[in-house]
Amino acid sequence: QVQLVESGGGLVQAGGSLRLSCAASRSIYSINAMGWYRQAPGKQRELVAGFTRGGSTNWADSVKGRFTIFRDNAQNTLYLQMNSLKPEDTAVYYCNAVLGYGLGSVDYWGQGTQVAVSS
Repeated sequence: QVQLVESGGGLVQAGGSLRLSCAASRSIYSINAMGWYRQAPGKQRELVAGFTRGGSTNWADSVKGRFTIFRDNAQNTLYLQMNSLKPEDTAVYYCNAVLGYGLGSVDYWGQGTQVAVSS
């Protein structure tokens, strides 16, 4: 199991930046699949950026070139650096980790952190 705690959300003007953090309760060194999702009011939760088990990174087209995902295994923390923010980036952002494989895999989620971008 793993507990995930997000932080770093807030209110920012369009064009500004925020850095989200996701602190894990255990080592993330062996957790290959981790990422950030977001959910805007009235919309489904969507992937923003994530590391896959195969070592690649998936991105939402809408954030390519503006957001960066990185991890600090020594600090057991996953980050999302968000630059050039737009009002349409407004959402609750969730950290996700997948433990296990195949049918035995389990998704873990943080409580979310609110990001609001004003125009």
